[in-house]
Amino acid sequence: MSNTNSKFVWSTPSANQETVTVTFEGENCTVPSGVTVAAALLGHDDNHFCRSAAENDTRAPYCLMGVCFECLVEIDGQKNRQACLEPVYDGMRVKRQHSPGSN
Repeated sequence: MSNTNSKFVWSTPSANQETVTVTFEGENCTVPSGVTVAAALLGHDDNHFCRSAAENDTRAPYCLMGVCFECLVEIDGQKNRQACLEPVYDGMRVKRQHSPGSN
């Protein structure tokens, strides 16, 4: 995950902060241990995690507490995971989730 367009830069965590490496869409990203997948990915350059089934609109976290389902992602091959509720762990593989027929 590129930090060039990121709103949040995790590349310089404090010295006493543990980090993990997650992969989003094939790009490795080092993030603080214990943050949610949503927090880790919010700085991605185009700010969307999935597309809606109805309108194919881009979606990103909205409520950040598990109520709205706007942050669904695929984690380690398992679809429909709420990024705002899942803590990151080392080696986690995350992909955008798109409705059938979308890009």
